[in-house]
Amino acid sequence: MKRALIYGVVAAAVALAVSPALAADISFSTAISQEDFKNLSKEAGAALGYRNMTPAAPLGITGFDIGAEVTAVSIDKNDRYWKSAFNNDAPAYLVIPKIRARKGLPFGIDVGAMYSYVPSSNVKLYGAELSKSILDGSVATPAVGVRATYTRLSGVNDLSLQTYGVDASISKGFLFITPYAGAGMMWINSEAKGDLKTITLNASGIDLKKETISVPRVFGGLKLTPFPLLSITAEAEYAERPLYSLKGAISF
Repeated sequence: MKRALIYGVVAAAVALAVSPALAADISFSTAISQEDFKNLSKEAGAALGYRNMTPAAPLGITGFDIGAEVTAVSIDKNDRYWKSAFNNDAPAYLVIPKIRARKGLPFGIDVGAMYSYVPSSNVKLYGAELSKSILDGSVATPAVGVRATYTRLSGVNDLSLQTYGVDASISKGFLFITPYAGAGMMWINSEAKGDLKTITLNASGIDLKKETISVPRVFGGLKLTPFPLLSITAEAEYAERPLYSLKGAISF
């Protein structure tokens, strides 16, 4: 896991630096099969799902966390469905920058929201989370929590996509370092629309059906708090493909 996190920090930092060059509209120009649409939905949904990016301990009633995050996931740009989605010019990485906020409430409950806009593209994304502490954690015991999430893709006329997720995680802080790990499930609902549906129907007579897909996910991360109010979190996740995320936040 330590090696995966190091790779994740490097991948996410590099992806953030070059993200403008990788950004492009999702706009379909060629027909795809139902199987390709399912594969595209699964990979895109996994990439656009709500990342964890936090230990299991609740923020507390006065707690607040707001920051910027970037997620990078490699894709096979030679796959038919990615080539179709990006007009035969698919990037090697999907790079998803986000802003997100999280607020602590009574009874070990936290709520959060996320928004993403990929520069120079039509990709926008928003989402929300609700988490509940099972164990708050102490000097001697770990924190344990459960969480529910939701995301929705917007701005892409040819594809309607949303995700729902549930997961559980555990964490234990040591000085200014808090490692955490967890697992859960994500459900992806997608529907072809606009040019994708019309082109496929006209070219091959296939009326693309909606897809509902379940994807298991596992993740692990490390939150560093080198200075008061400032935190840096690196996370590696596997959900259909490896995903690497990096977040800087102000939290109290």
